[in-house]
Amino acid sequence: MAKIAFFSTQPYDRQFFENTAGRHEFEFFETRLRSRTANLASGFDGVCVFVNDKVDEDVIKLLQQLGVRLVALRCAGFNNIDLRAANKYGIRVMRVPAYLPEAVAEHAMALIMTLARKTHKAYNRVREGNFSLTRLNGFTIHGKTIGVIGTGKIGQAFINIVKGFGARVLAYDKYPDDSLKEKGVDYLDFDQVLANSDILSLHCPLTPETHHMINRDTLAKMKQGAMLVNTSRGKLVDTSSVIESLKNEHLGFLAIDVYEEEEKLFFRDLSDLIIRDDQIAQLITFPNVLITAHQGFFTRESMEEITRITLENFDDFETGRSSENEVNCQMLNDC
Repeated sequence: MAKIAFFSTQPYDRQFFENTAGRHEFEFFETRLRSRTANLASGFDGVCVFVNDKVDEDVIKLLQQLGVRLVALRCAGFNNIDLRAANKYGIRVMRVPAYLPEAVAEHAMALIMTLARKTHKAYNRVREGNFSLTRLNGFTIHGKTIGVIGTGKIGQAFINIVKGFGARVLAYDKYPDDSLKEKGVDYLDFDQVLANSDILSLHCPLTPETHHMINRDTLAKMKQGAMLVNTSRGKLVDTSSVIESLKNEHLGFLAIDVYEEEEKLFFRDLSDLIIRDDQIAQLITFPNVLITAHQGFFTRESMEEITRITLENFDDFETGRSSENEVNCQMLNDC
């Protein structure tokens, strides 16, 4: 039985993982994993972390000194883990590579539809007894051109949804998928996708290459009035450039479920506090901006799958079995 310390614990983590009691021993900490909190992992075999835990070399060195031999992610992305350091200090890193890509894809579509038809504004109006349609005129998705950056499992699920709306799909990926081409998806280079898309949706991982891929220069290449959607990783987008583009009325709409400084905000109730992040405070004031707090993954089915795969990772770690869910610097040629 492995002894695992959970960091960045939310009530729903307890709900799903405590139901598996007896298979492994868990302790839940609400705090995020940082160098100043790593000592909480003393006496544990592994730690289980989420997207905003910071597992850099300092943290990994501390974990190794405490006897920790596993870092298990409750998510697919691993950009917050220093894989070189994990290799150096002999710590295994495992993740949940694909829990339910349709969940994130459906959320991206929900954001698009909300902005396109202004249902969030209509909902608030009707609750106040205002049944006017003034300033609620939207646009249809059918016949529009939607650009998809990244055609992995989530990107593919999103494309399947978009095709059902009768939209044309353009895509950019370093590794084009022939099965998508057969479905009528046109792969173009990045700049061509930017220039021809009415809606641009990001579904790629965060790497040094994709960091701030949406910036002042790339925004200028997009159609005037286009919509930008990001349900992937916040640091794909340079927020200051997006604000500038919105103010200049070049970018027509913005829908984000992730934010580059989200670790200071998301997964916390700050409703009684002053928000000191000036950029997100400014974004909230725009009538053509929609923000959700990293909930794209958050469905009952996804949480069940995340729990199942994470438990399998604990099992494989405890028995010393190899796992297809393991990530290391050798796989990325980054050692």
